[in-house]
Amino acid sequence: MRIVTPQQMKKIDRYTIETLGIPSLALMESAGRAIAEEVLEFCRPREQGSQTAHLQAGARPDGSSKRGVTSTSPIFEDTVISPFEGIQHQHWLILTGKGNNGGDGLVTARYLQDAGMQVTVLCAESPSNFSEEATVQLEALRRSGITVQEASELKELDFSGYTGIVDALLGVGSSGEPRDPYRRLIEAANDSRLPIVAADIPSGLDADTGQTAKTCIQAKRTVCIAFLKSGLAQYPGAQAAGEVRVRAVGIPQLAADRIDDVPNTYLITDRSLQQVLELDTSRTRAEDSHKGTYGHALIIGGSRLMSGAGLMASRAALRIGAGLVTWGLPSDLIPNIAGHVPELMVAEASEGDSWNLNSADTILELADKMSVLAIGPGLGRFEEDQSWLEKIWKNTDMPLVIDADGLNILADAGDFAAKWGRREHVVLTPHPGEMGRLLGIPTAELQQDRIDSARHYAMKNGVTLVLKGARTVVASPDGAVFINTTGHPGMSTGGTGDVLTGVISGLLSQKLSPIQAAAFGVNLHGKAGERAAEKREHPASLLAGDVIESL
Repeated sequence: MRIVTPQQMKKIDRYTIETLGIPSLALMESAGRAIAEEVLEFCRPREQGSQTAHLQAGARPDGSSKRGVTSTSPIFEDTVISPFEGIQHQHWLILTGKGNNGGDGLVTARYLQDAGMQVTVLCAESPSNFSEEATVQLEALRRSGITVQEASELKELDFSGYTGIVDALLGVGSSGEPRDPYRRLIEAANDSRLPIVAADIPSGLDADTGQTAKTCIQAKRTVCIAFLKSGLAQYPGAQAAGEVRVRAVGIPQLAADRIDDVPNTYLITDRSLQQVLELDTSRTRAEDSHKGTYGHALIIGGSRLMSGAGLMASRAALRIGAGLVTWGLPSDLIPNIAGHVPELMVAEASEGDSWNLNSADTILELADKMSVLAIGPGLGRFEEDQSWLEKIWKNTDMPLVIDADGLNILADAGDFAAKWGRREHVVLTPHPGEMGRLLGIPTAELQQDRIDSARHYAMKNGVTLVLKGARTVVASPDGAVFINTTGHPGMSTGGTGDVLTGVISGLLSQKLSPIQAAAFGVNLHGKAGERAAEKREHPASLLAGDVIESL
């Protein structure tokens, strides 16, 4: 599924209207109908069933779920529904602004009334301020006999007589803190505790970055028009949007393809993995294959106080399908590790119980026979570690995965790509704190715009970047970005990042490209976390080892 920014969406709209000749009023009509259909589906009594079955993260195939485990991850899909018995008892309030988002809301009101629902429209501003298209829709609405009010006419905002609200106040072009009368209406809508369905994007949410204003609609469902907006694919915007449905309204996909500066940004789905990344997601194995067919991963990590990280990464690489995995660690640690995982090989990669500059030569010798080299889990910091990593970087051309303290070494090295030379097939897997150090900025600043930060860093340094966290961002050196939605809050525990390092390394050993291994890896890692969470009474009890066993 393609993701666009507000600026790109405006260009796509303009191309559709001016070049393809599809009238803006026709698009508005389709958008309003789509929103109305989603409102009707939302109101449909659950006992009547739905035309589309949803299985959210943490739910069982029979529809049940364990208490405290069900995920709130949105589902992105298309749905078409029809009216239902008892609809006449529903009374929805449509909040509209002056722009085309408000126009979509006015069309929505007509379709809801036509389906048999009671509808009232409340305009934030005087109709004299409406856009041309919204003015046309308002006139049609009034001829339909729907009650239309202006916010300025109401001394108090009492929404207690309604059963739900459609938010069509501010569209994707708005940013910053909403001002009155919009602020007042947003606050009243949230305070009403009524279910809110947002048109395209919740008012008060930055459609580009996903940041939310202090006053922002908290929707139960957001009906995104034509393309998924980038702000809905990242937190905190994803939280404010609730369940997101992307609906086609007549804007063809080729309109996005014809816009030169629309970056290739996608939601990670089976379809995007298969069609965009040309990946076989079935992971089938040939009848005549053998362990050599699936590569040999070398995991370098572990120290006296953090030996478990390397073990988890190694186990995950095995579990994801690497033919062979060797864990290289300091020699004094091997007696305590040997035999814990019979399928795992261990190798003396450094003397004593820690790492040193001389161990780089040993690692390069070991790596000469391997398919992929992963560095970082439980590594720790040590004297001359920058020189150590630089030597490995410059003297092997095999795929590299760098995590944990390997990333901190890179951060201290500064502009490593310029100093050491750009090289192909490198995957970096930072969490937000590590990414902040790589960029030299506070973590909070990074989190303000994760997508652009990841994209620019990957392009500048020629690496594939996996920016971990809720909605992990995967960026490739050519500027492509893939956003993951799988996972579970229970994965917020030590070691799950080490597991991801192993997963990506294991996929690289099976001859996937860095962007394929990274995008597919975070998706599989998240799904494993969801399956592991199903087996737990509470997400707080989930361990990284549970994720490995669910791969």
